[in-house]
Amino acid sequence: MRIVISEFISLDGVVQAPGGPDEDTDGGFAHGGWSQPFFDPEVVGGAFADATAKAEALLFGRRTWQTMAAAWPGRAGDPFADLMNSLPKHVVSATLTEADLTWNGTTLIPGAEAPARLRALHAADGGDLLVMGSPTLARTLIAEGLVDELRLIVMPVLLGGGKSIFPEDGGLRTLELVSTATSPAGVNVCTYRPAPRG
Repeated sequence: MRIVISEFISLDGVVQAPGGPDEDTDGGFAHGGWSQPFFDPEVVGGAFADATAKAEALLFGRRTWQTMAAAWPGRAGDPFADLMNSLPKHVVSATLTEADLTWNGTTLIPGAEAPARLRALHAADGGDLLVMGSPTLARTLIAEGLVDELRLIVMPVLLGGGKSIFPEDGGLRTLELVSTATSPAGVNVCTYRPAPRG
């Protein structure tokens, strides 16, 4: 399966709490919901819809899965919600148990087993395995060289600090820009893939 990471991201590389004020206040983060002023249905919404339409399964970290599991099951009848609810889901967590998996179609990947299980998923037959949010998981996947596509929805805002998806291990990772689209509000949707080696 191709592992695809799709993130709302600020110009200074922050991905924390784009959706709402109470989404993730770790570290005293006070700018939750920062992506909302820049959202447009055509470019930004279109990028999100395109990524989910190509997905055969979703992959989450614990916090993002809990946020999504609290939001989507109650929205049945909306085509996008129906897609989110019907796709198979995987959640990486050291604290969740099978009894916590209230969102249908969710498989738990215990934190201690994550590297091996993620490599097995990546090697399995299938389409896209989509990661949204989940900065700790995204950072791990990038560090492990398991990302086939990185779709960054870059918002024209500086947040001054917060969670990032980028490893801070001193590693050099070269990417190639595959496509870009710009919204009227100045959002750049940039799709990257690892550059061929050689």
